[in-house]
Parts: sequence; C-alpha cells; structure tokens
Amino acid sequence: MAPTAAFNPPSPNAPGKPEVAPWIPPPATKEIDNFAVLTSIDLAQMDSEDPAVVEDLVNQVKRAIREDGFLLLENYGVSLEQLHRQFALAQYLHTHMSDEDKERLLFDPEKSGKWAGYKHPYGFKRFRGPPDGIEQFNWYKEQWENPDLLPKCILPFMDEIEAFSSYLQNSVNRRLLTLFSRVLELPDDYLWENVQSHGSPSGEGYFRHAIFRPALKETLEASKGLRMHGHTDFGLTTLLFSVPISCLQIWGRDEQWHYAPYKPGTLVINIGDTLEIVSGGHFKATRHRVYKPPVDQLTYERLSIVQFSSSLGDLRMTPAHASPLIQREGCVEDQGVYREYKKLMDAGVPVPTNRQWREIQIAEATDPTDTVRNSIGQDQVMVEGKLFQKREYLGVKVLLPV
Repeated sequence: MAPTAAFNPPSPNAPGKPEVAPWIPPPATKEIDNFAVLTSIDLAQMDSEDPAVVEDLVNQVKRAIREDGFLLLENYGVSLEQLHRQFALAQYLHTHMSDEDKERLLFDPEKSGKWAGYKHPYGFKRFRGPPDGIEQFNWYKEQWENPDLLPKCILPFMDEIEAFSSYLQNSVNRRLLTLFSRVLELPDDYLWENVQSHGSPSGEGYFRHAIFRPALKETLEASKGLRMHGHTDFGLTTLLFSVPISCLQIWGRDEQWHYAPYKPGTLVINIGDTLEIVSGGHFKATRHRVYKPPVDQLTYERLSIVQFSSSLGDLRMTPAHASPLIQREGCVEDQGVYREYKKLMDAGVPVPTNRQWREIQIAEATDPTDTVRNSIGQDQVMVEGKLFQKREYLGVKVLLPV
C-alpha cells in the first residue's frame, strides 16, 4: 500500500474569507471515575513496511470491534492545528447563522427521513418541542451540491469544509474499511467498493457541526440527564472527534454507561449497524448516548464535529458469506440488530434496504424530554432490572439500554 498523504487543506487566508475567531477548547473535567478504557489505534502503522506491525494492527482492531464496538484513532493525517481550524469554523457557523437562514434551512426529518439542514434547539422534530439546547447543521449530498441550501455565513469557507469531509471519507474512512476488510479476511477494498456509498464528500451519509448548549434545569429533570437517547448508528462507521466536554457515554461489557475519555486530536470510531450485519455479528455496533457532563462542566458549551458514513441505500444488508472468517467461525447470533435481521432472513422475509433502515429511525426519533413515550409500557421496558428502549422498525425489533 502506498504511503498515506496527510491532509492538505485550502488556505484559511484566501481573499474573501472573513476573520474567524480561534476555537479555544474548554477545560477538561477533573473527574476520573466512570470513564471507559478504549483501544487506541495508530492508523499510521498501516504504512509500515514491516508485515508484523500491520498484522498486529489488524489484530488490535479485530479485538476492539468484536468485544467493544468502538476504538480511538490516532495519527490519521490531520494535525491538531488543522483540526482546531475546523472547530473554529463550526463555532463560526453557530455564532453567525442568521435567524432567516435558520428558518429557511430548518430540517424536516419526519418528512424526509434525513437530518439535512439546520436543527433547532427544541428537539428532533420540525415543530418546536421542549428546549433541548442542541443545535446542528447537517450536510447531505444536496447540501454539498447546492449553495442555496447552506447558511450564507459559511459559504466563504466551503472549500475548507468540503476538503475536510472528503479527506475523512476518502482517506480516513477508506483506511478503516481496509482494516475491517482484513479482519474479515476479504480483499482490502471489499467494504469500500461493495458496501460504502459514494457520490459526495460524505457519500449517502452526512457531515455535522453541532453545539450542545448547557441544558435548562427543567430539561434535565424531564430527560433524567439524557441529551440524546441510547442508540446505535445505522451506517458503517461514525467518525467523532474527541472533545473536552465529557458527554458521550458508551455501554460497556459490564452493562453500565461510561464516559468516553478525552484525548486531544483523536477520533472516536463507532461501529454502525451495517458493519454488524455484514460481519455476521462479528463486529459489534456501538451502543452509546449523550448524557449531561460531570458537575464541573455543566455550564460549558460542547462543540462537536462528526462524519457519518453510510452504506449504499439500495442494498439489503446480509453477511458477507465470502469472508473466510465467517466461513470458518460462522456468525455470532447473540447480539444486536444482526440477530433480528437473521430472524427475518430465516423466515424468508426481505430485510429493509439500508435507506429504509436509516430513514425510518430518523423519521420516528423521539426526544429524551418526551415523558409520555419514555415510560414503561410505552417505549421502555425493564429487562433483568435494567431499563431499555424498545422499538420496532419495519419488522426489526430494537432493544437498547436507556
């Protein structure tokens, strides 16, 4: 494999670009309890000329995604200075977007099955529900292609944002999928060519700038501290940049929630439902949620940048039976969405397409502040003394820890 090229973004000082205030990371929490231990992967080792180094890297990835469903990624080609510039642009967007653009670009997830455009700080529906303090702007294919679907304030910087998303997709995510293909003992480009979507900087997935403003007391009381429900991502991979404000929590093997650790410049990689299915359950979709931060961070804003990688929408995902790993060890049928997909496949019932799977979950998303739906007998159920969210999408039952 040829050595990987580092990210080389357009100039931030090109003519016509307004001045952008630097992003100053808020202080990390002083809390040390209840933090997950994540496997850290040095992606630059893929370029090693020593086959033993590369083989060890593949084995590290295999263990992490089979047992944990997540990992930390280091040395993936983006410098800390370049990353902070992207956070400065995300900060600029959320401080300069006009009210007119917020209304003009307001998302409509129930109608579209997408988070495309601007999410207001009043829940995950187009109508205004109780305030949740979460604002987002999401780039899908149509946002990349049509400047009229973007906030006017961010237009001068789209060369930098598009280059960044493209690098995440075509360099970082592609190398990840190469590693995952090797774990399945398939050709290096198997997942990239047969499963990953293309056609825009984020394929059929999306790129997100988000800001979590401190939640109101009444919001935290209604949601019991939740900012976003426990869930798995429905795509291939999610590339989430580690940030100082500790809100992301991961469901551990001990069946408890743990904060993801902060490590400047690293990427937290979530495994999505698609990879769990195509791996026949050998890969574990990451169960995660967004929760209120530790007490010493409750008054800080949390800025977030995420790239959601999605599979081809027309595919109906099934295990990659050509995988020597699956042929040798069979499928792992005791976990997650793969188990539910297998029930449909065994019954001869068509599983949802990838597009159907992701769009119905977006269209039917509920808010943590919805005290009616979030109650036992509605969307929640107790299993062995633990509270779970229970939903069904297109015949596929989903059970996730709250």
